[in-house]
Amino acid sequence: MNSEKLSIVKIGGNVIDDSKILSSFLQDFSNLEGYKILVHGGGKEATRLASKLGIETIMMDGRRVTDKDMLDVTVMTYAGLCNKKIVAKLQALGTPSMGLTGADGNSILSKKRENSNIDYGFVGDVISVNSSWIKSLLEIGTTPVFCAITHDKKGQLLNTNADTIAQSLATGLAHLFNVSLTYCFEKRGVLLNIDDENSVIESLNFNYFQELKTKNIIHSGMLPKLENCFQALQLGVKEIRIANPEIIKNPNLPHTYISI
Repeated sequence: MNSEKLSIVKIGGNVIDDSKILSSFLQDFSNLEGYKILVHGGGKEATRLASKLGIETIMMDGRRVTDKDMLDVTVMTYAGLCNKKIVAKLQALGTPSMGLTGADGNSILSKKRENSNIDYGFVGDVISVNSSWIKSLLEIGTTPVFCAITHDKKGQLLNTNADTIAQSLATGLAHLFNVSLTYCFEKRGVLLNIDDENSVIESLNFNYFQELKTKNIIHSGMLPKLENCFQALQLGVKEIRIANPEIIKNPNLPHTYISI
């Protein structure tokens, strides 16, 4: 395995929604040394655009149902508005970057979700990552900025969970780099008490995760995020953190460190 470090950072919709927080984060991300990849969502912006267009947003079990009209909205929002704003700001900060969907360079191949009790529509589950092509971008000094859109190599774009994209990129590149994965969102980390910002679980291994899940302390949207984390560690990712965006500038701030 290559000993060179690759930092993969995923930012959520709440970071994207606050221009001040986003600008500060992008400055810190630009200052990160070495190879890096940024992954972003943009669900709140997609919901706002859908509303303006008179398209109903349907959520099932906390996940967006993506029919044909909503797919158009997510592609416009994620791959267009959100992605290009971020890329333009990174260029202004002196970070040569390229905005990508999974279709670009056949970088992330997915298949339409099957065997689900709920029909989520045009939602993709990742099959593979084109690690050699992404490595070539990194080696010429380009920072990839991935949005939450992939493809099935049959001409169909698919809405794909951004956390899963970040995890798939991390595991797909773990044999080529020393990969660290950071999920940034509005909280300081995984909380023991959702109403107490200071109740950060600073170290979370799989057994402790199972215990907290059984007690329903960890639930809802945090479950798939953490399941992604443990799967990534098993597949060679060296380090995973969940934190707020300030962790990029100051690694010593309270955050949740995920371990097997």
